[in-house]
Amino acid sequence: MAEPKCSKCGLRARYDKNPRSFLGRFWRWHINWCPGWKSYMKSLPEDKKAEIRAQYNLTK
Repeated sequence: MAEPKCSKCGLRARYDKNPRSFLGRFWRWHINWCPGWKSYMKSLPEDKKAEIRAQYNLTK
């Protein structure tokens, strides 16, 4: 599988700009099961993972 482009995802940018928008909410729902997001998170160092978990209120 190619390297995930989650750090530059357009839907993620929409969520960052307006979390209550339809596309923002779709992105937030999508990352709960997206295999690309999971591999992206695994590729990050622990401190960056913690930062992203806090930013997006992730429990996993």
